[in-house]
Amino acid sequence: SKEHAEEYAREVLSDAMQRVVMDETAERTVTTVALPSDDMKGKIIGKEGRNIQTLERLTGIDILVDDTPGVVILSGFDPVRRQVARVALEKLIEDGRIHPARIEEVVGKAQKDIDQVIKKAGEDAAREAGVPGLPPEIIVLMGQLTFRTSYSQNVLHHSVEMAHLAAMVAAEIGANVQVSRAAAFLHDLGKAVTHEMEGAHHHITRLLCDKYGIDEAITHAAEAHHDDIEATTPEALIVRAV
Repeated sequence: SKEHAEEYAREVLSDAMQRVVMDETAERTVTTVALPSDDMKGKIIGKEGRNIQTLERLTGIDILVDDTPGVVILSGFDPVRRQVARVALEKLIEDGRIHPARIEEVVGKAQKDIDQVIKKAGEDAAREAGVPGLPPEIIVLMGQLTFRTSYSQNVLHHSVEMAHLAAMVAAEIGANVQVSRAAAFLHDLGKAVTHEMEGAHHHITRLLCDKYGIDEAITHAAEAHHDDIEATTPEALIVRAV
């Protein structure tokens, strides 16, 4: 068994990986918004900078209006806030009415629209990953990962991919398939709030799972995918391996 274990492990992992393929995207902390003309830059800034200050205050995103023709740049580490700012600014540009009261109205609507996108993304991902019954708060947090990238890969897509891989490996070696699937799906949960909470993302995942009542077997396997936590179950070792 020892003689053939490594070869067998390679076969299990490579077979699982060959069956799952996901798109990759580049890591970003900025978003570019196209303008119909450079005259729009003056409207975005507003009299004495009131419009741009209102936008930045409501969205929490830096709006860079410089000499680059035909665009403004939205800069910030929080991808959800950046998405809200993008949607709001595009609606304001399309409408043409840009003033503080209108900005507040449009940003509020954009926030509601993005909240719906996030909720649906989380629900769709959980369904695709085969992880039913997650608390609504966890679904929303996972949905936020649709706007995050890590190591050139969309984090929510990566989480779904991980769930499938872990389930395949667990089935092959006789581990708990559903625990492996759920833990792999949730392993990057903490990345949804790393811009709000201090600490490594896998430790934040533990805090969030504990807060919302996720089973300890799943929580441990999700947290232990990095080497500073000892993986004490087969399911935790699977999540770490895939």
